[in-house]
Order: sequence, then structure tokens, then C-alpha cells
Amino acid sequence: MKTNWMLFVGLSIFYFFITIVYWQVDGEALGITGLLLSACLAGMVGFYVWFTQKRIGKLLPEDNTEAEIADGAGELGFFSPHSWWPLPTGMSAVATGLGLIIGWWFTLIAISALVICVIGWVTEYEKPLSSTQH
Repeated sequence: MKTNWMLFVGLSIFYFFITIVYWQVDGEALGITGLLLSACLAGMVGFYVWFTQKRIGKLLPEDNTEAEIADGAGELGFFSPHSWWPLPTGMSAVATGLGLIIGWWFTLIAISALVICVIGWVTEYEKPLSSTQH
């Protein structure tokens, strides 16, 4: 992960430098804002990856120049085999966008549906506590 966080921090510095150059050359507010937000986003990702690498504290195969492909083998995590939640979530997001065109009342209904769908998607694999587990 050392390579990853260094890449994102370097990208953040590059975007910040380009923001200054763009400000001096053109000075358009939208472009400056976009470049500055890109620098901040790359910096946030770089900080998160650096913080995670410090917390894990071990050398990953991608950081070892002598590593083989087999060194990265193993379980990577849990990935959902199938889920119906992306469909209603996407439909609710589209309805929210349409609500901005149609009217505020439709936006409120769509945002309510969107919140329910996101909660359902996030808690899809949560197991409820039985009465004996407290």
C-alpha cells in the first residue's frame, strides 16, 4: 500500500500545482474550484490508504519488488453473489432527479424511498440478534 498512498499524495500535489498555474493563466472560478476539489479528493484517498497501511502494519505483496503472483492469493473478503437492492436504489435516485423537475412533493417522496433503499442495501446481510444474545 506504500505505492498506493504515495501515488495519491503525488496526484494531490500535482493537482494543487496545476490549480495555481490555472489560476495564474485563466482565473476561471469553475476550473479553479474543480481542480482544487480534485486535489482535496486525491489527498483524502491518499491519507486514508496511508492510515490503513499504518494500522495494518505489514508489507503487502504489491510493495515487494521480489513478490510472485501467488503471494497475493487468498481470501479478499465477502462479495455479494446477488442483490436486488441496486435496482430500487437506482430507481429512487432517478425519481429524486425527476422530482427536482416535477415538484418538491415528488422529491420528498423519492428521497424517502432512497433512504429506505440505501438502509436496506447496507443492512442486507445483517443478522438480527436472537433473544439469547445481548
